[in-house]
Amino acid sequence: MIFKNMLARNIFSSLRPGQQPANEASRHAKRAVRKPFSFSKVVFIAALIFLFLPLLVLVMASFNESTSMRWTGFSFRWYQRLLTERQLWISFRNSIFIAITSATAATVIGTLGAIGVNWYRFRLRGYVKTISFLPMVLPDIILGVSLLIFFAGVGIPLGLTTVFIAHTTFNLPWVFLMVTARLDEFDFSIIEAAHDLGATERQTLFKVTLPFCMPGILAGFLTAITLSLEDFVVTFFVGGPGSSTLPVFIFSAITRRGGMTPLISALSVVMIVGTVILAILLRNFLKHIARK
Repeated sequence: MIFKNMLARNIFSSLRPGQQPANEASRHAKRAVRKPFSFSKVVFIAALIFLFLPLLVLVMASFNESTSMRWTGFSFRWYQRLLTERQLWISFRNSIFIAITSATAATVIGTLGAIGVNWYRFRLRGYVKTISFLPMVLPDIILGVSLLIFFAGVGIPLGLTTVFIAHTTFNLPWVFLMVTARLDEFDFSIIEAAHDLGATERQTLFKVTLPFCMPGILAGFLTAITLSLEDFVVTFFVGGPGSSTLPVFIFSAITRRGGMTPLISALSVVMIVGTVILAILLRNFLKHIARK
């Protein structure tokens, strides 16, 4: 009798379509009610404070009229000095030049290398893939010292040329990795179909393979620019007179003046704002491409 009542109750409840979703919704609503303070929220707030409090101190120091950390008044004098600091602008020009040229060279070589390694089969293919990732896993100081010894042994004078070669070297694996990851999803039977239809190797490369790899190529290029702009260790070893980049200039200014100065704080704030603007523009650009 009890079993029949339970069975009838289940059948009756199943015949009422609105009741069960309402019960589900109420259960989910109860789960959504959270405690005002939980361990996860405390950890999240602590992480935000840990990450952004130094940036807030940096911004405040850039508007300080005094050269010390003691607040003496609000001033734009350090931002005005940025416009007249000649060595800073030379270092900035070198950073932009090295970043764009080395990223372009690494993107071209890394893309063609990834396509060749994934398409062609040869005896040392596995070794080539393994060796290509060595600059990525080696510590920067080892890579910098190795390149310095190499340039000294070959007789290449240290300067912008050696910095360009060094940045291209450590950017290559990242482009190679991202294009290879894109090619892992590629159906190479499309290339065979293109050849059957009369397409040459060049036509297949520029009209089939490269358009498919474009997201990986673009990601590798932007990553290479970022790595080149922020690099200090390798550039410090292989740079010569007149080849100082922005990170090397900041390090030299801090060590020469005995600590952090408001001028460096102002420069850091400008770099942060520029990075945020570029990230927003790039995000909107990628969203625009995705809609097409």
